[in-house]
Amino acid sequence: MLIRSFPLAALVGLAAVACGGDKAPGAGGTADTAAQPARGSALTGAGATFPNPIYTKWFDTYAKATGVRINYQSIGSGGGIRQFTEGTVDFGATDGPMTDAQIQAVQGNVVHIPTVIGAVVLTYNLPGVGSGKLRLDAPTIADIFLGRLTKWNDRRIASLNPGVKLPDQDIIVVHRSDGSGTTYVFVDYLSKISPVWKEKVGTATSVNWPVGLGGKGNEGVTQQVKQTEGSIGYVELIYAISNDLPYAIVKNAAGNFVEPNLQTSTAAASGVDLPPDTDFRVSITNSSGPNAYPITSFTWLLIRQEGQDPAKAKAIWDFVRWMSDAEAQRLAADLHYAPLPMPVIELVQKRIPEGG
Repeated sequence: MLIRSFPLAALVGLAAVACGGDKAPGAGGTADTAAQPARGSALTGAGATFPNPIYTKWFDTYAKATGVRINYQSIGSGGGIRQFTEGTVDFGATDGPMTDAQIQAVQGNVVHIPTVIGAVVLTYNLPGVGSGKLRLDAPTIADIFLGRLTKWNDRRIASLNPGVKLPDQDIIVVHRSDGSGTTYVFVDYLSKISPVWKEKVGTATSVNWPVGLGGKGNEGVTQQVKQTEGSIGYVELIYAISNDLPYAIVKNAAGNFVEPNLQTSTAAASGVDLPPDTDFRVSITNSSGPNAYPITSFTWLLIRQEGQDPAKAKAIWDFVRWMSDAEAQRLAADLHYAPLPMPVIELVQKRIPEGG
């Protein structure tokens, strides 16, 4: 099955078809009494900061519609996986899928449910370069984060940005200090485009950074960049936008400079083939699509397949049904996350247990 790239309006319309005639609680319309969660019930979750803005919006909207309160701690994907594994939360959240070893640690009792697609952007603090966006390519990005490219006016950056007055200033790298799915997405991209990075640093939610300052969470990296002139860091798109920070246009695998947005994030999923029995653990960084933004990823909820309190299990799956409906996916678009492509929505809907 091919995951195609759809225009935003088509995605929203198709999502409604995927959810069938029944409306999930709070999504408009009516649902039968058996499908509605008990009002006043509560769930706890923890994990990724990458989707925290949309999760905050979703959980607040869902609570108003259904009475189900979802307490979510934005502590990073590493913390989310740890708390999910230890059983201290009802669900986890991560931007870096669990490894085979981590899944084995929970005896395989987990399903990854994608929620939205997000872009990791390179945001920077260079007041003197004007309002235009810098252009960066894969070798330049890799060398900056490897500590090999250390000056903003280096000829390699200058050649990508003709006419831009770059300062003779040290590049200050900012990275995550905590276990992070945003880090996983970014270093997954770096490992695909740089053999040196793959060999020396690799891909994980936490790595040994060759250079740079650490910030906790997307929030921490955003603030470090905002207050440090000459810095560059990686954050989810909405964090750069909401803090009025510029972000780079990146040359993709097809050789095109692409700006991160809803359409180019969705385009990154083009060509990914998910079988009916997929576990959804798929990487879409460095996609070959001509319009694909290259540092893009699904983000996932971690849900137990068995052994959960029946009432809580039903409440979680009721939320998943609501989340994958058209209205919730439209809220995601409002916060600069790309809605799930139609084939992914269909697969998510098929994973919801009968009676869930």
